[in-house]
Amino acid sequence: MELLLVLPERVVRRLREEGEKRGVSAEEVALEALLRGLNEEVDPVERAELYAALSEKYLREANELLAKGDYVQASEKLWGAAALMVKAVAASRGVSIASHGELFSFVRALGEEEGDPELRRLFSVASTLHQNFYEGWLSGDVVREYAEDVKQLVAELKRLLKAAHRGEAGGS
Repeated sequence: MELLLVLPERVVRRLREEGEKRGVSAEEVALEALLRGLNEEVDPVERAELYAALSEKYLREANELLAKGDYVQASEKLWGAAALMVKAVAASRGVSIASHGELFSFVRALGEEEGDPELRRLFSVASTLHQNFYEGWLSGDVVREYAEDVKQLVAELKRLLKAAHRGEAGGS
């Protein structure tokens, strides 16, 4: 379910600034503020579903940006898709992630648990795309190649999320 909100530019700017400071998307900042303001609690399953839906939205937007040749903006959407899917898996396990360091620690532990060190490598690729958003140094070819890695990561994390919803144990 998607709701479009029209906000004053200064509020959008503030959401983006806060997101950059915290290493999260403006949408995440807005969602948290809205939930706090409404005094609403979101259970871990709902939070996982919200993060997964936002991750999918970012992947769609990244594909559109790639098609337009906007590699810098696509880089950030790809990073967001990866980070949010990690948060979705974490939330499904009752774990809250509030920083880049916690994202990397969770992915490392998840890779060890699953016997899949590739998760760490793929997440590091996503992090490189996040850096590219600020520095713009990757070529279009590299961004497109890394986009495929991010899609692979998101697909694997989605598989783990579905397994968690079914109550399956981790590990391969």
